[in-house]
Amino acid sequence: MPHSHSSAPRGRVRLARGASPWLLPTVAAAAVSLTRARRSGRWAAVAVPTTALAAGMLWFFRDPERDIAQGRVISPADGVVQSIMPWKDGRTRVAIFMSPLNVHVNRAPLAGTVTSVEHIPGGFVPAFNKESENNERVVWHFDTELGDIEMVQIAGAVARRIVPYVPSGTKVEQGERIGLIRFGSRVDIYLPEGVLPDVEVGQTTMAGVTRLDRD
Repeated sequence: MPHSHSSAPRGRVRLARGASPWLLPTVAAAAVSLTRARRSGRWAAVAVPTTALAAGMLWFFRDPERDIAQGRVISPADGVVQSIMPWKDGRTRVAIFMSPLNVHVNRAPLAGTVTSVEHIPGGFVPAFNKESENNERVVWHFDTELGDIEMVQIAGAVARRIVPYVPSGTKVEQGERIGLIRFGSRVDIYLPEGVLPDVEVGQTTMAGVTRLDRD
């Protein structure tokens, strides 16, 4: 499937879909406090933290344009490779830890059709903890040229909401935005049998840019 990307100029940064519930109240509070700070020293004291919080939210929910890489499987998330584990069925799980400083928008690792998007309730243990296996998560399956590909978005201690952008049945292009995890969290991608990882634990990844598989 050919790559087709936004016409927005490279380097332009937009805000992630699904950020509004967090972003709008903080920006509104900052705007009110800054307006009133001109007439009141008490409001000036309030304006500093509210403005800082609003700026932080704008940074957290940034969604930069990307030049999508070539490769069979590309990273669905910005972050650091936390673990690479062989699975009993022959697949290899690559777990990517996303800190609160990373871009939180996730992208399709391959071109194909979304065959299922399943939300599974669970806990909110920090995503770097082994117990996070039982956290709230969204399990994706894609029908691709490599067969069925599974990807799991896992909520962390802070990231208590996963926002899928596309429903089951949607055809997606490689690198297309497919969802958002608010704040720090984890994304697991399962490489099919016979596909070897070309990343290592501790390596930094960028959604849509870092290739995960080896030729």
